[in-house]
Amino acid sequence: MLTIPLILTGSYVLHLIATVVWIGGLVTMVLIVQPMAIKLLPDQAELARLLEAIQRRFRPLANISLIVLILTGMVQMSANKYYIGFLEFDNTWSKAILFKHIAVIVMIGLAALMTFSIEPALRRNALLAANGIQDEASAARLRRQQARLTRLNLVFSIVVLVFTAIARAQP
Repeated sequence: MLTIPLILTGSYVLHLIATVVWIGGLVTMVLIVQPMAIKLLPDQAELARLLEAIQRRFRPLANISLIVLILTGMVQMSANKYYIGFLEFDNTWSKAILFKHIAVIVMIGLAALMTFSIEPALRRNALLAANGIQDEASAARLRRQQARLTRLNLVFSIVVLVFTAIARAQP
C-alpha cells in the first residue's frame, strides 16, 4: 500500500517535470527558437512551416503537462497545511495560490487563442500563398501577434513561478 508521503513525493516530482516541460518550452520558443528561426530563415513560408512544425510537436507535450499540473496540484494543495478550504483566502499561501491559478488560467486562454484562432489563420494564409494568392501583410501581422502572445504567455509563466515561490516561502 502506498503511503501518503510517497504519493505526495511522486506528485511533486511529476509536478516539477510538467512545469519544466511547459515553462521550459515557452522559454525555449521565445528566447531561442523564434529569434534564431527569424534570423536564419528569411523566407516567410519556410519560417511559418518551421514554427508550425515545432508547435505541432510541442502542443501535445504542453497539454499533457497541463493535465499533470492540474492533477498533481490538487494532490499537493489538499495536503498543504495552509489549505483551509475551497474559496477560503485567509492566509498568504491561499492568496498566492489564487493568483497563481488566475495566471495559469490566463496562460491557458492565451494558448487557446493561439491554437484556435491565430494558427488556423496562419495555415489558411499559407494555403492561399501556395495557390498564388499572396497576403503577406496579413501573414506578417498574424506572426507578430503570435510572437506577442507567446511572449505574454512567458511573462505569465514567470508570474506563476513568483506566486509559487511566495506560497512555498510560508513557514
